[in-house]
Amino acid sequence: MKKSIIIILSFYFLQGIIHNIGHPVTPSLVIEMGIPYYMFGVFFATMSFGLMLGGPIWGTLGDHGHKRRYIVVGLLVYSFGQYMFGNVGNVYWMVFFRFVSGFGVAASAALLISILICESDKDNRIKYIGWSVAAFTIGGSFGYLIGGKLGDLDYFTNILEPNLYGNIFLIQAILNTILAIYMYFGLSNIKQVNNGDKKPSLIQGFKDIPKLNPTLIIFLISLSFISIGMINVSKYIDIYLIDLGYTTGELGVFVMYTGFVSLLTSIIIVPFVAKIKKDMTIMIYIQVISSIIIFYVFRSNELMLVLYSIFMLYVIMKAVYGPLEQSYISSHASEGKYGTIMGVRQSFFAIGLIIGPLIGGFLYDFKPTYVFDFSVLMFVLGGILLLLVNGRIKKENNGQSV
Repeated sequence: MKKSIIIILSFYFLQGIIHNIGHPVTPSLVIEMGIPYYMFGVFFATMSFGLMLGGPIWGTLGDHGHKRRYIVVGLLVYSFGQYMFGNVGNVYWMVFFRFVSGFGVAASAALLISILICESDKDNRIKYIGWSVAAFTIGGSFGYLIGGKLGDLDYFTNILEPNLYGNIFLIQAILNTILAIYMYFGLSNIKQVNNGDKKPSLIQGFKDIPKLNPTLIIFLISLSFISIGMINVSKYIDIYLIDLGYTTGELGVFVMYTGFVSLLTSIIIVPFVAKIKKDMTIMIYIQVISSIIIFYVFRSNELMLVLYSIFMLYVIMKAVYGPLEQSYISSHASEGKYGTIMGVRQSFFAIGLIIGPLIGGFLYDFKPTYVFDFSVLMFVLGGILLLLVNGRIKKENNGQSV
């Protein structure tokens, strides 16, 4: 494996840790401030709105050179936004700074994957993308564990008082700034293909969307539906477990367990799946299986038992789906335009991250399990659109599935 791939994977791992430290304590912060539960969805949706706007902008800028610089600037913006979110103490300003965080982190979300794609040979692209997803996921699991322990153990609580949750976001901002410095030097020797001969336009990424292949646009719309389902499951399960009386530490351990399952999936299963060459068919089956699992799990009387067993099959499905969809999208990019296409992908993915938590917040207030039923519906709709995409692909390729 190339040294550059290892360096990039280390970025994903560290990002996973640092960017997830604040998640386990966010529900507790919301409860402590007396903020209604639906605002939890608003906070996440606002951050996702920043991701949606930032993806094509950072992606287009990066394709015209200086990807490293834009990634570092974006991470510093994210650090500022996260610190202010945890410490500003005003719900309206918290909404604003969540947008700032989302806009900033969109830079690394769009550009780091484009660098990884450029560094990967075509035969190993799905495998390396899978490893990047695994690195971020296992890092995120450690981040959840660390954040959960910081908010749960008396030792840390005493150190971080009186502003426990605000200081956890301060720690996150400091660590993320250190990560930005590491990325700046780590990317210095990695060659980056760009379109530096043209002057970049901040809105070029948005202007390119109508020019995309119609089949790809349908696929991106399906991605939005699927991301609604995935984000509601991953975020509202946090609140759900806290509401049932589980601690932030127990939540952190559960998420860490899912991270190890994702890691093993990416190492063992994803490379095998990549050799089958039936990407679209597999993605369709994944949505069907995911909808069945989520429908069953949150109706079980033994919730923790099924979360540590049957739910893990859903975790495996999600770990397989990510590399397949990103590889398919990247196949539509011309040389030097990976940042732009992945920025557009980030926008469609973020649409789901906006709509999902907004609707999920109100559904959760009405009845908690409704938010998971809504995710089932989104997986089904996403799967139907993937069926349409698969049909168009076969028609475009004279009946051959790709």
